[in-house]
Amino acid sequence: MKAMILAAGKGERMRPLTEHTPKPLLRVGRQRLIEYHLNALQRSGISEVIINLSWLGEQIRTALGDGRRYAVSITYSEEGPQPLETAGGIIAALPLLGEAPFLVVNGDIWTDYCFEYLARVPLKLVHLVLVDNPVHHPQGDFGLTADSVNQNTSPRLTFSGIGVYHPALFAGLEPGVRPLAPLLQQAIARGQVSGEHYRGQWWDVGTPQRLQALDNVLRYR
Repeated sequence: MKAMILAAGKGERMRPLTEHTPKPLLRVGRQRLIEYHLNALQRSGISEVIINLSWLGEQIRTALGDGRRYAVSITYSEEGPQPLETAGGIIAALPLLGEAPFLVVNGDIWTDYCFEYLARVPLKLVHLVLVDNPVHHPQGDFGLTADSVNQNTSPRLTFSGIGVYHPALFAGLEPGVRPLAPLLQQAIARGQVSGEHYRGQWWDVGTPQRLQALDNVLRYR
């Protein structure tokens, strides 16, 4: 299985830290955010990684190179000066991702989730990892009944930014700026989205305050 790390966003909520540094390269604990993902993917047996680039993307390319120091192979998907949002970025990278299901993880989260499981998960069209709702997102995103994601049941859970997607989800869609949420909602309505509730460590590192809180935790692990 190949993996894609979403790293093209401007990190508006993380300003001023992201004015000169792309969010995935911000340090927390002993590493950059994106390095935790690369190391976790490698430990899970995933060695082919695609990273999309836009805002200050050349810094990411310079910092990570071809991935050799992380024992993975990194290929970059260039989006130009305007980030394409989640679905748009995935669509642009489809030629690199191939025809098999692939893993996608947001570059601005931190987690101890073991990606190895996702290479074995029975896949409908999409499989989402859901987590307990953080304080800053109490309403959640989706319901989960057994292993099926839905829009109706309670309690609702938060989408972690970790998922597995079959390329067919994006078939026939034109390149360009496109969010992922409408595609997920359509697939959920068709009963094509499975999910799981992960109860381990997960942080949405979306603001300087949350970055500092995570840094305080990781420095004393």
